[in-house]
Amino acid sequence: MGIHRLNHAVLYVSDLDRSVAFYRNVLGFRLVPMTPKGFHGAAFLQAPGSTNDHDLGLFALGAQARPSTAGRTTVGLYHLAWEVDTLDELAETARRLTAADALVGASDHGTTKSLYGRDPDGLEFEVVWLVPADRLDDAALAARTRIGRLDLPAEIARYGGATRGGVGISVPA
Repeated sequence: MGIHRLNHAVLYVSDLDRSVAFYRNVLGFRLVPMTPKGFHGAAFLQAPGSTNDHDLGLFALGAQARPSTAGRTTVGLYHLAWEVDTLDELAETARRLTAADALVGASDHGTTKSLYGRDPDGLEFEVVWLVPADRLDDAALAARTRIGRLDLPAEIARYGGATRGGVGISVPA
């Protein structure tokens, strides 16, 4: 089975309107009108620039839903990771997550530069920029075995804010 990419993810949420507003206002997703007639409590969203039919499905459980215990007391999904094209986009995402009080971490994994956020239900996600294949060096490859502090201004100075990430890795060269 040859997998090309993750097509979409579906999350259970407690408050559909709150979650839709978060993903639209903070991450720039747009609502896709594809909820089946007579079906309530679901929304489908598409990420900016995506060619997917939808990237995220949200299904409401209601206010009685308890927070996920995945990774604390039960098995389950830890997080989803979305890739952005440039470090400038990653920096803008950091600003938006900070303004929404949703940024919970930032890491340098050598070949990837990552932000971590939490949605209104506390579900974690990652937004990542990948070093293009032709810019990978021994230091970046060796750094994959550690988690370092992300210095986004230094990475922008090193690679350029408008340099397209993932070329030759997740994007054809």
